[in-house]
Amino acid sequence: MLAELKPITQVTGEPKRRFFIDEDSDLYVWFDEADAIVGFQLSYDQKGNYRALTWWQHKGFCHDRIDDGEVHPLQPKATPILIPDGTFNKRAVAATFTEASRGLEQRITKFVLEKVSQC
Repeated sequence: MLAELKPITQVTGEPKRRFFIDEDSDLYVWFDEADAIVGFQLSYDQKGNYRALTWWQHKGFCHDRIDDGEVHPLQPKATPILIPDGTFNKRAVAATFTEASRGLEQRITKFVLEKVSQC
């Protein structure tokens, strides 16, 4: 189940963000000055086919594969990067998120699920 990590570092010039994590997903949610959601990034399937769904109010959606930076066991790990990944199974992502978000504020869960259904 997703749980909020506090405190998290805020990035200068970006909207305020909150961060939630569980064993297989991460969720960043960005808020404007009026506390309205203006963006989120849901990363999922961390133990399998690691992906991220990102939505921004003025940019819309993107779906990416996460290259975790692991190249070779004897080399240092590189910085993880997002690589465009196209379509995804929105029903599966919604079902997994619904289960993981049981402890989240209802407005965040509802917002993310609404946006996932619009993809």
